[in-house]
Amino acid sequence: MSPPAPIHDTPILGLTTRPKVGVATEFGNPASFWVEYPSGLVDLTRSAHLVTKEKVKGKSAKQLVVTAGAEDATPPALDGESQWELEVEGGRILRLDRAKTAVVVIDMQNFFLHPDLRQHRKGLECVQPLMKTVPAFRSLGGKVLWVNWGLTDHELTTIPPSLVRGFMKEKDGKPGGGFGSTLPGDFGRLLMRGAYNSELYGPLQGLYEEGKAGGSDVWIHKNRMSGLWGPQSSLDLYLQEEGITTLLFAGVNADQCVLGTVVDAYYRGYDIVVIRDAVATTSPEGGYENMIYNSGNSYGFLTDSSKIVAAAAKA
Repeated sequence: MSPPAPIHDTPILGLTTRPKVGVATEFGNPASFWVEYPSGLVDLTRSAHLVTKEKVKGKSAKQLVVTAGAEDATPPALDGESQWELEVEGGRILRLDRAKTAVVVIDMQNFFLHPDLRQHRKGLECVQPLMKTVPAFRSLGGKVLWVNWGLTDHELTTIPPSLVRGFMKEKDGKPGGGFGSTLPGDFGRLLMRGAYNSELYGPLQGLYEEGKAGGSDVWIHKNRMSGLWGPQSSLDLYLQEEGITTLLFAGVNADQCVLGTVVDAYYRGYDIVVIRDAVATTSPEGGYENMIYNSGNSYGFLTDSSKIVAAAAKA
């Protein structure tokens, strides 16, 4: 496995190089679009198109949204019943649809975090931000999706060789362990469904069970580093069925399973928001920084747990 991550004391670049738009701008297509305003508001709700002057002739004032290209374009009023707003880095505010936004927590499992199995200090530091973020997000009406390794015996026969090899260790010059192997103590078989090592770490397991009972939290199994690989992953099917378009990401490892899922989500057209203080990795310095930098500059946006808690208190 990867060595423990070094301490990061240097500020990490986020969405700092992209200037605000000079005029209201719509991105995307008629079915899936964002609208960004010079004020820094980015509307991800897909509820109000920009409208050109030519298209609004003969319509009443109530039918008008804004005029495309107008520097003083005013966004529609926030619908507090169905929408909320989140501060993100780069001087932006995201307008989000309560029913179409989910938190995706990846691999915060005993196998990756429990001190009896590995030293992952940075990963453990993500626990408290999640303990604050998840209840706050639930109060906003969104779903919390716990996306975790959870293999079946049949899936052990279908995993490609590169992935099998990557999870194996060598002892006395011989390969051993890997998916399905028996771990020490009561941890059970490695990353198999129902095994203790596959449960969420510490208080997170109880947090999930609380949300499951309340109807807000869902456990989703994955069998690759990305939770969205292939044409019909369990996560993608769930998101489509629920009409969810915006994903807030947390978990470990930032530059491996989290990044894999983020990139696949980006390719599929989901909106990406990474929770900076709720992702971590064991990779050498640079792995985390690259994931964070690209999340803010290419894939989408960056925020942190305090901003989510503040948004929930305000909403």
